[in-house]
Amino acid sequence: MQMIRRQAKPLCRLVFPTILLLLLPALAAADKGMFEVRTATSRLDEGIYYLNATIDYDLSPQAIDALNSGIPLTFDLEIEISRSRKWWFDPEVALLTQSFQLTFNALSRRYVVRNLNSGVQQSYSTLYSALGDMGRIVDIPIIDTAILEDDLTHLVRIRAVLDQQRLPGPLQMLAFWSDGYRLESDWYSWSLSDG
Repeated sequence: MQMIRRQAKPLCRLVFPTILLLLLPALAAADKGMFEVRTATSRLDEGIYYLNATIDYDLSPQAIDALNSGIPLTFDLEIEISRSRKWWFDPEVALLTQSFQLTFNALSRRYVVRNLNSGVQQSYSTLYSALGDMGRIVDIPIIDTAILEDDLTHLVRIRAVLDQQRLPGPLQMLAFWSDGYRLESDWYSWSLSDG
């Protein structure tokens, strides 16, 4: 019996570190935070295209600490519409930015999301619910069909970005060197006619 145990121990000593090494990149990525555009579509209604999207905002511990210390965070939803070409660069037809500011009110212990384009604001009891609601983009007008050229394919790209330029000056210096404030999603693209 003791021989079986002696043989099992070296195997355990090899398997456990291997599993730990495989999980290490995932644990490190989870600590940095990340933004991800899950879905995005456009729909045409009375000559205007509207954007609907779902975005996951996962803040880094540094960003959460800054927010809970009273520093407002600004999130930009960058929208690009371009004309598709096969052999040359796609010329941009329109560039739009939808900005949201997230703040924490220490007195009421609530998170406030304000749409900087419209001025509409809403408060939430948890950070999770504030980020979840901010990530639900519903019927944002993006372009009028009168601006688009007929019979051409147009592409839409969106991404979510934490705007480091709107951080307070000393924090901008720290954000330059820290990955915890360098949060942005990959570009998410689709054809405007696909909806």
